[in-house]
Order: sequence, then C-alpha cells, then structure tokens
Amino acid sequence: MRSIAPSIRAFCAARPTTSRSSLGWQKGYAGKKNYVFSRTLSKVASPKVSLVSEDVRVFAERLRSEKGKDIWLVGGGELVAAFLDSGQVDEFIIHVIPKMIGEGIPLVAPRHRDLGLKLLATKSFHDGVVKLHYAVRVK
Repeated sequence: MRSIAPSIRAFCAARPTTSRSSLGWQKGYAGKKNYVFSRTLSKVASPKVSLVSEDVRVFAERLRSEKGKDIWLVGGGELVAAFLDSGQVDEFIIHVIPKMIGEGIPLVAPRHRDLGLKLLATKSFHDGVVKLHYAVRVK
C-alpha cells in the first residue's frame, strides 16, 4: 500500500463509499488510526479499523484532543457534510481529475450553506490532474 502523508494521523471514511471503493483500504492504513462511519454496520472486517456510530461533532472533538496533526476525511458527500455542519473542517485538498463521468458521489451533500474558502495553493500534474488546497473561512 502506498505511503500516506506523515502528517496524517487518522483516516475517516463512510461505509457506503468504502464498500464501493477500489482503494482496498478496508484493512486500514498502516501506522494510522482508521475509522469507518456507519449507521448499519455492527462490526468491521479488520481489527485495524474502528467503527464509529456516534455524533460527528463528539467524535471529531475527541479525536482533535488527541496527539497528532491532520485527519484525512474521505467518505462521500454525507460524511463531509456532517463534518462541515458541525464546524469540524479546516481545509480542503481537492484533486480535479480531467474526466467527465456524468455521475458519482458528490463532494458535499446538498444542503443550504454558504462556505467561504481561501485558496492556499495549487499544483498541476503531468497527467492533467490539478490539486487545489483551500482553507475554510470562519465567519
């Protein structure tokens, strides 16, 4: 499995996304805390992955109080929206892939929100992928 950025201490994902994922991460990233959010699962396939069913705000505040730095949030629109709605997102690092697919999992579930972002950095890759790094502006 590829090395994950050293600053990332935890990986959080939503079950529906990880079920469809081809990343194979379900066994957990080595050296990282791995969490799956689910309303329906009662257990996970790997002892390296923890199941989370508690409120996102409670979970995030507990995780932020622990030693470490970044948390990698991957999990489809509903999980990202829950973290956003509870004020638990500081930054977005979004990779734009140059392919129109016409369907898929939204980055953020539709809700009425006005979220200001400040562009911190961009990076273009030889294959046309563009990395956008934004800070969330707090109102």
